[in-house]
Amino acid sequence: MDITMSRIRTTLMLTGALATAITLAGCSSGSGSMSGMDHGSSSTAAPSNAEAGNFNDQDVMFAQMMTAHHQQAIEMSDMLLAKTGVDDNVTQFAEKIKAAQQPEIETMTGWLESWGESTDSMSGMDHGSDGMMSDDDMNALEQADGASAGKLFLEQMIQHHQGAIDMAQTEVDSGENPDAVALAKKIVTDQTAEIAEMQTMLASL
Repeated sequence: MDITMSRIRTTLMLTGALATAITLAGCSSGSGSMSGMDHGSSSTAAPSNAEAGNFNDQDVMFAQMMTAHHQQAIEMSDMLLAKTGVDDNVTQFAEKIKAAQQPEIETMTGWLESWGESTDSMSGMDHGSDGMMSDDDMNALEQADGASAGKLFLEQMIQHHQGAIDMAQTEVDSGENPDAVALAKKIVTDQTAEIAEMQTMLASL
């Protein structure tokens, strides 16, 4: 009887020790797994942040040239808005251009500053190319009056937008910075729609 009880006690002790060992092993394994998850999550976040800041020469050129392009569009709009006798639809469209493009100028200037690149946007632009108006074009718009000014503004701005779309498409094709490429895609979409809108207005004048 005593021998039997002794065996039972020994068996219970061994069983308890085994259970304890299994429990400790499980905790150790779980802790290691969580640690691995932590390292994994931090290692995936860093490349994502780094990639968001990547840029190439095309991104820089796009930001510099499109800033200058937008600035001229705003200058053209200001010229028109200073006139009297212009069709209301054309005037409202000029205001729309200013409202859309000024924030984009500020965004692109911020990129250039963060990239350590020149914000002298006019340095790389050649008036008369990429849809940019020449000095003669700008003078003609400045001197035009009333309805003729509205018509000339639309004709010039259609050409201007076509140049911007070409520049933006080059960025979509060759740019690296995701934000710059996203803005370029937006410009292609927005200004394609605006060209159609201007063509409709032009036909009604």
